[in-house]
Amino acid sequence: MAVALVSLVSGCTSLQSSATEVGGVRKTDERPVRDGGTLTVALNSDPDKLDPSLAQTLVGRTVFAGMCEKLYDIDENGTLVPQLATSLPEISADGLTVTLPIRKGAKFSDGTPLDAAAVVASLLRHRDLPGSARATELGPVKKAVAVGSSTVRITLDHPYTPLTGVLADRAGMVMSPTALKKYGKDFTNHPSCVGAFRFVERVGGDRIVLEKDPNYYAADKVHLDKVVYKPISDGNVRLANLRSGDVQIGDQMGPVDVQSALTEPNLQLFNSPSLGFQGIGVNVGNVNGLGEKPGKIDTPLASDVRVREAFDLAIDRDLLNTVVFQGMYEPACGPISPQSGIAPGVKPEDCPKRDVAKARKLLKEAGVKLPVKVELKTSTTPEQGRVGQVLQAMVKEAGFELSLRPTEYTTMISETDEGDYDIFTSGWSGRLDPDGNVSNFLKTAGAMNAYGIGDPDLDKLIDEGRSISDPARRTEIYDEITKRVQDDHSMIYLYRQKNYVVASKDVAGIRVFGDGLVRVTNAGYIR
Repeated sequence: MAVALVSLVSGCTSLQSSATEVGGVRKTDERPVRDGGTLTVALNSDPDKLDPSLAQTLVGRTVFAGMCEKLYDIDENGTLVPQLATSLPEISADGLTVTLPIRKGAKFSDGTPLDAAAVVASLLRHRDLPGSARATELGPVKKAVAVGSSTVRITLDHPYTPLTGVLADRAGMVMSPTALKKYGKDFTNHPSCVGAFRFVERVGGDRIVLEKDPNYYAADKVHLDKVVYKPISDGNVRLANLRSGDVQIGDQMGPVDVQSALTEPNLQLFNSPSLGFQGIGVNVGNVNGLGEKPGKIDTPLASDVRVREAFDLAIDRDLLNTVVFQGMYEPACGPISPQSGIAPGVKPEDCPKRDVAKARKLLKEAGVKLPVKVELKTSTTPEQGRVGQVLQAMVKEAGFELSLRPTEYTTMISETDEGDYDIFTSGWSGRLDPDGNVSNFLKTAGAMNAYGIGDPDLDKLIDEGRSISDPARRTEIYDEITKRVQDDHSMIYLYRQKNYVVASKDVAGIRVFGDGLVRVTNAGYIR
């Protein structure tokens, strides 16, 4: 007998977003909008590949939100809801067969009809494409087949509780089989999905342009003619462009810019809690590139856990949050947010405190030459620069000489994937199910394990956590995973952002939920 796969939905916390009009109080934005116009969204960096199988960035997910719908999505309450599927999945009693009903009558931007075969083609590509960032997420998928034109049947090699949540992100994006066949590896430059808008052009470092897709199944509810995404890494410049009217939405606005925006009567602020994390990734074994077997790196930081622990102990998370983020973020010391409805993570007040004396003692025990020289790669945003400078001053007191290497974001991802780094600023926007914050990054040869972590005992815990549905046992497992990662100090979690988006008051219909994406499907200019 089949039952609804609702373990994620029933366990999810409410992650409501809000919109606050500066100078007034408004929690929702349901004002009527007119048809027409171009909306410009300022992103804090240039997205990586516009290929759902290969993409890794939050800014890329925001662009995808306008042009690539998924089998499932989340709503304003953080609940999983159907999108290109028509209902939640059904699973067999043994948890090994999952059935997905697919929307009828939808078309891709190139006019190709959406059907079950197209869904299967995308799922298998996500799983099997060399270099796919979705490979770990869909690793438990043994087989996927079309049953008629509107039903997909998935066979799993073991029960897989996070599947619905996985299909509410890029692994659930369905690409046009016609475009995949025509463009192959060059799909990133010719993306075609089902979405409110379709791809027009990309000028690297300058803009990505989408236009309203007449093939979209709900085109009558789409008001804008075009959406333009512009990478502007400096938050002050994003805010200046908002003030001048050159852009209408500023994504991922930092606390300093948010405080400034609060004085502007013509701007509105959207915010939501984050399920993600930000921290420092340490290269402990990435010698052959992403997804490959870990190897040995002969540096004090990589080879001796005492050195990594000393680096961690030299950091004051509370002070970092105060100095860099004006106290508007939260200190963090684990992969799973306390906001998670499933296996909530470590609360900020329970994170370890700075202990420079112990850090120095550990370095002495390790017998390393002082100062220990380490290079930190950061993105080029001013905010990340400040993070680097504060860390530089903190760890110096413990015996580290930290040099900073600001690197263009997509370049940094490429270099760290190849293992070309000591440590780097590593972050993730977060997922509803805790497995989404763990398996890709911490499992041996995981699709986004750029750190070279290889721990068989940790792998067993990850496999168990994604195979069972009992909330109490899952909480125990993810608590143990968090403890093992904390003890290894190969990923040093520092803080959790809040999702701040600033927009012109002339724009309505924007949606910002707990996943941090800016949704513009129903956005438009007020009448």
